[in-house]
Amino acid sequence: MNDPIGDMLTRIRNSQMRGKSTVMTPASKLRAWVLDVLQSEGYIRGYESATDERGHPALEISLKYYEGEPVIRELKRVSKPGRRVYMGVNDIPSVRQGLGVSIVSTPKGVMSDANARAANVGGEVLCTVF
Repeated sequence: MNDPIGDMLTRIRNSQMRGKSTVMTPASKLRAWVLDVLQSEGYIRGYESATDERGHPALEISLKYYEGEPVIRELKRVSKPGRRVYMGVNDIPSVRQGLGVSIVSTPKGVMSDANARAANVGGEVLCTVF
């Protein structure tokens, strides 16, 4: 798999389009850190460690809905394996005039755009969520 974060985001998008309550994705530390940000920002209910049917470690993500509609309206991958996108603290984009969140991988860990600005660090913009 070339893009594990992109794969996880696609699984979340597809599951929400189908109205699923949970989705499984292979486990990794980076995926867990991204899910931590999504959970702290209120876009997912949570996640927990599990194993898939073949016994490999996985993450079971509990998706969040409001009045039958998915909380996540838009989920876009910004920095891709073929084109990495790095931004300084002053260049980190605000999503939908602050209504959405950019998830940034910084030297201080994976965090939301607001937390990165507060910590005065830039980094790789992994994805945007609205």
